[in-house]
Amino acid sequence: MQWRRHVTGLAFSLVFVVSYFTNKFVLSVLNFTYPTLFQGWQTFIGAILLLVSGKLGWVEINRITRSAALSWLPGSLLFVGNIYAGSRALSRLDIPFFFTLQNCSHPFSYVIFKVMRREKTQWLKFISLCLMLLSAINLPFYDPQVDHSGYLWAVCHLACVGAYRVFQVHHKSVNLSDLEQQCINYLFSVLLLAVAAHPTGDLTGALEFPSLQSHTFHCGCCASALLGFLLRLATVKLKSGLSFEHFGVWIFLSKVTAMLLSPFIFSVNSNASSLLCVVVSHVGEALLIYSERDTHV
Repeated sequence: MQWRRHVTGLAFSLVFVVSYFTNKFVLSVLNFTYPTLFQGWQTFIGAILLLVSGKLGWVEINRITRSAALSWLPGSLLFVGNIYAGSRALSRLDIPFFFTLQNCSHPFSYVIFKVMRREKTQWLKFISLCLMLLSAINLPFYDPQVDHSGYLWAVCHLACVGAYRVFQVHHKSVNLSDLEQQCINYLFSVLLLAVAAHPTGDLTGALEFPSLQSHTFHCGCCASALLGFLLRLATVKLKSGLSFEHFGVWIFLSKVTAMLLSPFIFSVNSNASSLLCVVVSHVGEALLIYSERDTHV
């Protein structure tokens, strides 16, 4: 029924906003800038909850063959790059700026799709992609407190997001559902991030972290892990119950909601020019959703 779709969409938006706000709080306010441990903890809890949910029959996860898991490993590597670079960028950038740069993953995906498919492009879609690209390029020049490291990590993040989107579309295996793909992502992430924790210095730094025994820190980390898992489930549920166009609309509305509420929760340093970049980028995203109403790319 239509009302159930709206309830699912609203639940997704709520989890989306609270999840990003919780991550931003831990990474920026508490200043826990150790992404191998932070993301390793999130993916570890996510893997446990997903496997337990599968065992209890709450979600459908079939037995994953070795060949299917191996064929999905490039996607898992991109997933790790996505969450690692995303954490680095989110810890340094305000949420509206983070989403503006993240939008540039669409032009990145488009270039790859264009090379692979060589199909004719709709003029409206081309305009929307140009708006997102130009906004992301100009934003660092107008950001009143530009953090070059944050922007560099954001570029890595958007590249991984865009490449992961292409890999999902063109992955040859039909044996893996979205949840099974996510299960492989979680398990691979836990292994890789655990191995990387010591060489990156995150393990040593975390042991000396001033708020390590803080009740607020523990609650924030636990909430971030649980919300991350719920966001994955909500994404799969929303994606399976809606058309591609309506799924994109809920993503867009959730991001806009997070950006509008973020100044009330966090300190946002902006000016008219940087805000114009944010607005133009998301106008471009809205046009992209409209232009893709009859396609799935």
